Amino acid sequence: MPEGIILKGVGGFYSVLGKEDGSIYTCTVRGIHRMQGGVTPLVGDAVTFNILDSESKEGHIDQILDRKNSFIRPPVSNIDRLAVVIAVKNPLPDLMLVDKLIITSVAKGIEPMIIINKVDLDEDLQADKLKKIYKNTGFTILALSKITREGYDELHTELSGNTTAFAGQSGVGKSTILNAVLDNWVMETGEVSERIQRGKHTTRHVQLFRLNTGGFIMDTPGFSTFSIDDATHETLADHYPEFQTSDLCKFKGCSHINEPQCAIKNLLNSGIIDKGRYDRYTQIYKELKESYDNRYRR
Repeated sequence: MPEGIILKGVGGFYSVLGKEDGSIYTCTVRGIHRMQGGVTPLVGDAVTFNILDSESKEGHIDQILDRKNSFIRPPVSNIDRLAVVIAVKNPLPDLMLVDKLIITSVAKGIEPMIIINKVDLDEDLQADKLKKIYKNTGFTILALSKITREGYDELHTELSGNTTAFAGQSGVGKSTILNAVLDNWVMETGEVSERIQRGKHTTRHVQLFRLNTGGFIMDTPGFSTFSIDDATHETLADHYPEFQTSDLCKFKGCSHINEPQCAIKNLLNSGIIDKGRYDRYTQIYKELKESYDNRYRR
């Protein structure tokens, strides 16, 4: 039975890219799958499917293969990298959102990539300040400009061979970046060009696009607001790569907030950990702990 990947799903019909022949099939889900309580297909799912008509490219999805990760909002699966986009200005960076996206990415086994956009507007070295905040995470950090085209060749290299979704607050330039990628690096298909149909500033549904150097990008509405569902206050520090000397803390299970002889506080005091990022960590910790403490209260 052929295998494929779901590129798009609208109204119960799914565009499936065949792994063997590279053709795109319009598929529905087998009734038996629904009757057996099958999971709802998501964009990014690897599937097996039956070809009903090879000429009209129609088929049935038979089975959804194991997912390595998934999201409910937006409904996507099997992401390798999450490109977290921030701007140097217009709007000012929402670093709390950035940190929450990173936490969830790490929890789901997704590699974050931080994109600092609009660097042509950078008059006060904001890009350098942002790079310094996240330098010790070890994540890839790119600076982009649509005006000078700075960073786009490096972005192409980073996207190659991965399935990448883009996230960030409204107005940071995600659509501009995606349009540049769609115009230059997306493979043509036998369908009407999605790049022509796609609105320049509005994304109406999730879609996966195949890159000419291998890999995919996801056009994903719904990543501009975010809540943490994959970490607790007890595991939060595990999602901060620069905190991974916490085994040197005096007390096991150190929260890195009030305990004495805390290795993380020592890194903070020495400037290795950014104070703003640490302050956001303590805020998220307190929010998660409060939610945990109130879980049985009405």
